[in-house]
Amino acid sequence: MFIDYYKILGIDKTAAPKDIKAAYRKLARKYHPDLNPDNKDAKKNFQQINEANEVLSDPEKRKKYDQYGNDWQHADEFEKQKQYQEQSAHSRGSGFSGGDFSDFFESMFGGAGGGGRGRQVKYRGEDFNAELHLELIDASKNQKQTLTVNGGKIRITIPAGIENGQTIKIPGHGGPGINGGPNGDLYIKFSIANHPKIKRLGDNLYTSADLDLYTAVLGGEITIDTLSGKVKLKVAPETQNGSKIKLKGKGFPVYKKEGQFGDFYVTYNVKIPTNLTDKQKALFTELSKS
Repeated sequence: MFIDYYKILGIDKTAAPKDIKAAYRKLARKYHPDLNPDNKDAKKNFQQINEANEVLSDPEKRKKYDQYGNDWQHADEFEKQKQYQEQSAHSRGSGFSGGDFSDFFESMFGGAGGGGRGRQVKYRGEDFNAELHLELIDASKNQKQTLTVNGGKIRITIPAGIENGQTIKIPGHGGPGINGGPNGDLYIKFSIANHPKIKRLGDNLYTSADLDLYTAVLGGEITIDTLSGKVKLKVAPETQNGSKIKLKGKGFPVYKKEGQFGDFYVTYNVKIPTNLTDKQKALFTELSKS
């Protein structure tokens, strides 16, 4: 059965790459199985959306699909055999009819019209591409996820420290091979959301902390948020605005390096008090004269 990838993404055949990307992102969010646990059709729709995007977002694959439809994966073999037959016919001084070529194509790919004339050629299955969304805190520890691919469930372990935009390959979990050929692979690209208070750069983490003037001058203790919870920090007396401290080994885990972590940097923002009383102003005036 022919699958219209353009119809699946809700776009025209003349759609630009940016339109394909926008349509895919919108539909992938809408039909992601994790967001539709009670929708039995969501998994199938999500799979078709990924398949359509994988083909239409690649200029070469899109060109082959536009020309050959569902048989686009065999376009190279088709062209080679067509060229071979044309050269062979030319050397014999005879033509090669469309009907003859159609019969050859069907026999080559197992069609009913082959009549067993051509040998069954094994072809590797199509590679699948998917995007998996994680929060920063989830990417900071090993994650086990169950994915639905091709109607079946596979369980994967995502190592702590995965990078935003990083792609991992799951061998053999792509499309089924043809005529007994090997399955394709599954490629998962990770999209890691920004944290509201903590920024990640490589394996290091960065945050800022507000200090009132009195704590900055006299020293004291504050509480900051980290990915593992709240942590108390001692503030040294006479801490300057914009000064930075490093918490060694308290950053992000290093990908696939057990027990290794980046650093955690905290930048202090000293806040000048406002709405001072007359008495407080007088005290600051006295301090300024000392």
